[in-house]
Amino acid sequence: MKKKTLALTMAMALVLSLAACGNSNADVAAESTAAATTEAATTEAAATEASTEATEAVADEKSEGVMTYEEYMAADLDSEVVIEAYVQAKQSWWEDKATLYTQDQDGAYFIYNSVCSEEDYAKLVPGTKIKVTGYKTEWSGEVEIAEGATFEIEEGSYIAPVTDVTDLLGTDDLINYQNQFVAFKGMTVEAAGQDADGNDVAFLYNWDGSGEDGNDLYFNVSLNGQTYTFTVESYLCDNTTDVYNAVKNLKIGDTIDMEGFLYWYEGVNPHITSVTVK
Repeated sequence: MKKKTLALTMAMALVLSLAACGNSNADVAAESTAAATTEAATTEAAATEASTEATEAVADEKSEGVMTYEEYMAADLDSEVVIEAYVQAKQSWWEDKATLYTQDQDGAYFIYNSVCSEEDYAKLVPGTKIKVTGYKTEWSGEVEIAEGATFEIEEGSYIAPVTDVTDLLGTDDLINYQNQFVAFKGMTVEAAGQDADGNDVAFLYNWDGSGEDGNDLYFNVSLNGQTYTFTVESYLCDNTTDVYNAVKNLKIGDTIDMEGFLYWYEGVNPHITSVTVK
């Protein structure tokens, strides 16, 4: 996976006299105008910064009875949890069930098959704040909120910044970023398998090559002698998206940067949403 800018506008007005003996009143007026403009710009910048800080503070606040990310992670499996988070991406909707990637400023929450009408699903644009009530579970190493959770849409918006976790590949610390929007940089594309003619190929439809266009894409990349498998999840990025087509155009040996959501299924299996060939 994961935006915030602070615009500092400063303006000065300077009036220059064309004659050696210019009008002193004009000079005074010019200086006053410059000072007033600078002061206004400084005030505007301070107000913008204060507004940004206030927005961040609101994003950190939890309603009464809502867990912090730390409390959520410490909760027992199969216990009821109540969290507030912000939708970062929608993985799928089917038969009034929605699967969502969500984050707050402390961590990420994977919401699996929550109860959701098609009308509400359309409202869950990136940044939407929701309050979720459900049960914490774990599946193949992935901590998530289990099927059947309910949610309420609340006021507030937050888009998480992308976190570069390249250096954590192959370490136990990487799991601390599960389901977050992350980046991997400077990866080398390796062969994912072979086609029907026995030629090495850069990607496969499905993990074993049994699929077709529109199915999940699997591809291998390496860093420092280690190879890792990455996925373009078709529910998240179908074959009309830029990332899907970018992976289909990869060549073995390409060096690429990637962004996506760090899904944990029996080990790291990132769902990529962006690929840039360097």
